[in-house]
Amino acid sequence: MNPSDAPTDFRCGYIAIVGRPNVGKSTLMNALIGAKVSITSRKAQTTRHRITGIQTRDHAQFVYVDTPGFQTRHSNALNRTLNRTVTTTLTAADVILFVVEAGMFGPADKQVAELLPKGVPCILVINKSDHIKDKAVMMPFAQQVAAAHDFAAVVPVSAKQRFQLDILEGEIAKHLPVGTPMFDQDDITDRSEKFLAAEIVREKVFRYVGDELPYTSTVVIEKFEEEGRLRRVFAAILVERDGHKAMVIGQKGAKLKEISTQSRLDMEKLFGGPVYLEIWVKVKSGWADNEAGLRAYGYE
Repeated sequence: MNPSDAPTDFRCGYIAIVGRPNVGKSTLMNALIGAKVSITSRKAQTTRHRITGIQTRDHAQFVYVDTPGFQTRHSNALNRTLNRTVTTTLTAADVILFVVEAGMFGPADKQVAELLPKGVPCILVINKSDHIKDKAVMMPFAQQVAAAHDFAAVVPVSAKQRFQLDILEGEIAKHLPVGTPMFDQDDITDRSEKFLAAEIVREKVFRYVGDELPYTSTVVIEKFEEEGRLRRVFAAILVERDGHKAMVIGQKGAKLKEISTQSRLDMEKLFGGPVYLEIWVKVKSGWADNEAGLRAYGYE
């Protein structure tokens, strides 16, 4: 959207999505913008970066910022880096979505609630509400969580089922500042295709290798080339030791082949054209042991 074409009451702003790991933050953002730009997994710590998703309506532009789940255990270099990402995002947001899982509000959720700034409108989003069969328990649960902060609104949703996302969007719009759009109407993220390619491969690694692989494993795009509609992507999966390398490759290369095939299909869907993909698995011992090493591989 051209800023000059926006109505005078147009609203635009940043919406931070925060919560403990595995409450469905990435799934929620993908559902809100209608495209998969933030990877999802049952494995904690899947989201490592601030991922921006953009949805432009006639009356507002929503700039969602998906954050890593706030880490309350194991104070290592990676977790400190992830937590810094969360707190920095909170201070820059116009609206905050505090996401909890329906029926679950434990110590980790409470620690995140304590980080919520008082001067920023915050909406309590109760995700996975379709999992609660007895709807009579939803109101007491919502009241319990709402006691932790002065929330601007409380909205039960199901990101996977797209339940009440229109209501959530309406509540967000009420609190966005009036202003011109920051991005073009067709933009869905401010991240590069190279970055998105790395995230897609990383998602498949965790999906097909599972909990056996340490969370510090990551993906680097060593070369990304465009020839018309064709993308040529050369990726490296970085692991900490030879045993992890064998896990990713699998028997006779079967696991790596599955990772490559599914990654290529997702890239072709997102980029809207054919993709040639090559993936190697490399051992980079000690790369995740310090914050300098994390920054070298793209962590914020």
